[in-house]
Amino acid sequence: MKPIISASELVSESAGARPPVLLDVRWTLGGPPGRPEYEAGHLPGAVYVDLDTDLAGPPGSSGRHPLPDVAAFGAAMRRAGVSADTPVVVYDGGLGWGAARAWWLLRWAGHPDVRVLDGGLAAWPGELVKDVPDPAQGDFEPRPGALGLLDADGAASLARTGLLLDARAAERYRGDVEPIDRVGGHIPGAVSAPTTENVGPDGLFLPAEDLAARFSALGATEGADVAVYCGSGVSGAHEVLALAIAGRPAALYAGSWSEWSADPGRPVATGPDPQ
Repeated sequence: MKPIISASELVSESAGARPPVLLDVRWTLGGPPGRPEYEAGHLPGAVYVDLDTDLAGPPGSSGRHPLPDVAAFGAAMRRAGVSADTPVVVYDGGLGWGAARAWWLLRWAGHPDVRVLDGGLAAWPGELVKDVPDPAQGDFEPRPGALGLLDADGAASLARTGLLLDARAAERYRGDVEPIDRVGGHIPGAVSAPTTENVGPDGLFLPAEDLAARFSALGATEGADVAVYCGSGVSGAHEVLALAIAGRPAALYAGSWSEWSADPGRPVATGPDPQ
């Protein structure tokens, strides 16, 4: 199953006998909240999911967007109408980060059929609606472990023995600027791979063969041991999604730079990519 779905495919499936549950995960780093945008217009039948409260735990030593409590996440998904045997399609305002975070969490928690709307809201050809649905309670019960997950020690080890990709902007990787976290730079041994290079000017993911070529050039060849981190585990999920499109499985270091840089005992590298 492809991890993304085109707008035309979604139109067809939504009118079919087994329409997917739609989750609206509009989110912007630093705000504003996505709920007002959702209420102003969303895909018919879509339920709003809040990234900061439903898809993350409280910020702290584990990072700005640590993984949510598993039971709380499952309850949030059931309230949104998610069941184990129902397909799910997630979308956001177009950047893809929020939708990818929801996709990664649901897949990691064991849901077998989750896709991201390629291009997000901007790709939708139909009308938007303002009515807020009241979905029937779903039955999804999380069973974590279906996708790879690393902690800080695991990320440090993989940077030495495999391929650890840094999905942030190149200037943050180099440590030229750091607008959010305690210190700039990157995990020693990590390779710069900005998430923005996974999509074209139209906001759609690059074709699978182009993504495979991009990641292969970075070292993510078939069979390689690959993981991704970012600032707080959101855009990194987008890179894991891009790797999945390319046929390259990868783990996510969910705590990412916000966790790593908060620990003064962790080493920090700066400067350009050694590659």
